[in-house]
Amino acid sequence: MGIACVAFIGPQNNPLYLRSMDPATDDQYMKLHYVVHCALDAVEEKVMLKRGPGDSQDAYLGLLYPTEDYRVYGFLTNTHVKIILLLDDEGPIKDEAVVRVFRRLHGLYVDTTSNPFHKFGLPIASTRFDTQLEQIVAVYPRPGASLGGFMT
Repeated sequence: MGIACVAFIGPQNNPLYLRSMDPATDDQYMKLHYVVHCALDAVEEKVMLKRGPGDSQDAYLGLLYPTEDYRVYGFLTNTHVKIILLLDDEGPIKDEAVVRVFRRLHGLYVDTTSNPFHKFGLPIASTRFDTQLEQIVAVYPRPGASLGGFMT
């Protein structure tokens, strides 16, 4: 399991943070944005299907959909911030490992947004956030990947 991209999307589907784990050309950058944007429809669909009287919402949404290059997984926080992971479509992926990554990313997001100087709903621009995200992702390196890449 290699993490190709991590995205944090706000409650109004505005991108808060999008990071590729590899250097990307403009075409690859647009492709990742497109895949993450398409994942928002899958998140909405999963949330609607899980809702029922007395049902408790599970934050982990599981596999949203596969593409030819990636497997797209989702996580929904209590504040309706969506965390999207694009994993390489290589080898088996255990849900426990993906849930562990999502929990760590969610904890990082909570710590970052708990800063009194952070304005909720605005893009995340923090070197501490970048560094800790790299540490989380480094546990699950892509084969032959570097931790370069782009951010928005």
